[in-house]
Amino acid sequence: MYIITGASRGIGKFLLQHYLGQGEEVIGFYNNTLPDQHNGCYYKVDITHPAEVTAFFAGHKDRLKNIRVINAAGIAYSAFAHKADITKWKEVIDTNLVGLFNVISGVLPFMREENYGRIVNFSSVVALQGVMGTSAYAASKAALSGLSKSLAVENGMKNITINNINLGYFNIGMIEQVPQDKLSQIIEKIPANRLGDPVDILSTVDYMIRTSYLNGSSIDLNGGLF
Repeated sequence: MYIITGASRGIGKFLLQHYLGQGEEVIGFYNNTLPDQHNGCYYKVDITHPAEVTAFFAGHKDRLKNIRVINAAGIAYSAFAHKADITKWKEVIDTNLVGLFNVISGVLPFMREENYGRIVNFSSVVALQGVMGTSAYAASKAALSGLSKSLAVENGMKNITINNINLGYFNIGMIEQVPQDKLSQIIEKIPANRLGDPVDILSTVDYMIRTSYLNGSSIDLNGGLF
């Protein structure tokens, strides 16, 4: 079973549609936007509210077998730190980090009972580079490395792995918010001289799921951009 957060659009939607097409059982979490064609596999869960997450897992415990979690949920807020709205800044942390942790902590008991689990999180090249105006987003994504290492130590003996993909710039998802002139500047800095393709994300996710000895790690998927 695949559980994908942020599955109503962007990378999450792409992955959900792929795994459904492969005949896999897939659960997609959404919060605000339910796709027109949702195939009955979407569930409204606000991952920033631990009670909602816990209630979902309790209500579907009989289905929770062979679990692979892909955390694609995320939001961004752009502002220089000295001008930032602290409420909006905190919303990014609550969604990208605390919300992700709520999902992981809610599903871990089922994984531990089964002695199997795979968790893949999406971090970002932004957390490694230092990009103006991204302090909230960068902080939320940078934290995933330490989180994964800690959880790998706690759960590795249970055949549970948790890894991150440090995404560069792809032709899907949040890139749609980038103005064209800024996008051209970004592409010029990428050694591959292009945006990434979602298929590359899929192949990396599948590699992490297949590879049981990869745990607490991060893979840079960015076309050579550092």
